[in-house]
Amino acid sequence: MDDAILSPVARVLGGRPEMYEDNWYDVKAVIRLEDRFEPSALQGLQEFSHLEIVFRFDRIDEADVQSRPRPPRKNPDGPLVGVFAHRGPYRPNRLGVSVCRLLAVDGRDLHVADLDALEGTPVLDIKPYLVEFAPTDPVRQPAWATRLMREYYKA
Repeated sequence: MDDAILSPVARVLGGRPEMYEDNWYDVKAVIRLEDRFEPSALQGLQEFSHLEIVFRFDRIDEADVQSRPRPPRKNPDGPLVGVFAHRGPYRPNRLGVSVCRLLAVDGRDLHVADLDALEGTPVLDIKPYLVEFAPTDPVRQPAWATRLMREYYKA
């Protein structure tokens, strides 16, 4: 299989300029489509309340990516888990996925809230969030994940 070469479809404007872990609820930003896309690429998106955004952790140096187990969110009290057992930015392809609220569509701009990506972040894909893609079975996760993420989307 060939290596994928991806180019951003948009960039994040506004929001947070620097990373800190919690309180992403109601952080507002704009996702602006690249000039190569007409605004019509967003046609119909205004009918959705939420979006799934695929983005690149562009501030993470590839040399800092680790595949061996480590505590999530650098919490020394957390269990050692492999890179695919948490959602941190130090991932092999440095890809992030976030569900955010869509507030408005204006030309090439998507006004959003709760997007946990930093100002200037390259956006690789934009998808409407559909209820039918949510899990149909109960979601299970370890207690440490619930503890660590308790404040993530808190206002």
